[in-house]
Amino acid sequence: MEFSESLKKNKDFTTVYRRGMSKANRQLVMYIYHNNTDRNRIGISVSKKVGNSVVRHHLTRLIRESYRLNEEMFNSGLDIVVVAREASASATFDEIQKSLLHLANLHRVTRK
Repeated sequence: MEFSESLKKNKDFTTVYRRGMSKANRQLVMYIYHNNTDRNRIGISVSKKVGNSVVRHHLTRLIRESYRLNEEMFNSGLDIVVVAREASASATFDEIQKSLLHLANLHRVTRK
């Protein structure tokens, strides 16, 4: 990810959950919080309810790759947390990518 970093600390996730705005669709929930920097930070959360470790890791890779391929479309200065829902366990890469871009458009954080 050329323009982004990972969101790693629990404190950072909590800040985004509490202060950020959330939008959801069938497969994903996206929280957005402005971090007042020139870089984006992305965090991905996949609960044990979604599936076993293989399924969770696979979903994490799908979400991270779909963000990486489209990160130039996102505005800068954002903390983004993407939470996978149970319906995403059987989703394909294209479905995850469409869901991610749909949520970004709902948040109005994409460049045209």
